[in-house]
Amino acid sequence: MAGDFEILLASDFTARSDRALDRALRLAHASGGKLVIAHVLEKGVDQDHGAVERLRADLPKEAQGAELVIQTGSAPKVLAQIAAERESDLIVTGVARYNSIGDYVLGTAVDHIVRNADAPVLVVRGGATGHYARMVVATDLSDCSRAALLAAARLFPDTAITLVHAFHVPYEGWLKSDVVRQDVRAEVQGELDAFMAHVDVAPLKPRIKALIDEGGTSSVVLHQLEHDRADLLVLGTHGRSGFVHAAIGSQAAALLAAADIDVLMVRERKA
Repeated sequence: MAGDFEILLASDFTARSDRALDRALRLAHASGGKLVIAHVLEKGVDQDHGAVERLRADLPKEAQGAELVIQTGSAPKVLAQIAAERESDLIVTGVARYNSIGDYVLGTAVDHIVRNADAPVLVVRGGATGHYARMVVATDLSDCSRAALLAAARLFPDTAITLVHAFHVPYEGWLKSDVVRQDVRAEVQGELDAFMAHVDVAPLKPRIKALIDEGGTSSVVLHQLEHDRADLLVLGTHGRSGFVHAAIGSQAAALLAAADIDVLMVRERKA
């Protein structure tokens, strides 16, 4: 990444967006790319000639050179349009509030951007104290989750990766045999091995710790985040089990609400 790599920061220029700005600045510096800050004015608010400079004056010194893009309209739709028109490589945004999953994703600009922008979306929750040290990539072994893994590895080339896949034993209430559990685990392990052997994933093997664990997706992933002391969670959207999609499932909603770290969401690109 360098030169023409573009990071689009969606900012409302309030204190709550400072963490996202700090992270975007670090990423732009590390990648040698360009930082663009997009701000959407509410409908009915006219943009005068001095709007850009007034907003620029509110930026810290290290962000003064960023390009500012100001448009008027519905923030979710306009931000997705800006990213698409500019063909930005990464979208960075913060969260509006922290009191519920509804404020975090559902019905917000974040949700709309994730569902409509081709670029990966980095939702920043924590302070940018340094580069990401450890990421956990939740996988359902689909093409979508493979794309999420590859995008995360490309965006953060120095970050250690734990790939985790949750599985359950079918009819567990009836089948108590340890042999059955071992057979299921062996079958799932084979699927994971095949996933890791893919031509695009194989070169990343030295960076990846690939694990399977029995249990629900949310509990398995959250346990791994805590075990690794990870500072980034990676989710593919529109996978086989659909971690995040137009109607967010209960498991993904619980995971997004409980994981109090930054989350990179990579949408499955349209064919």
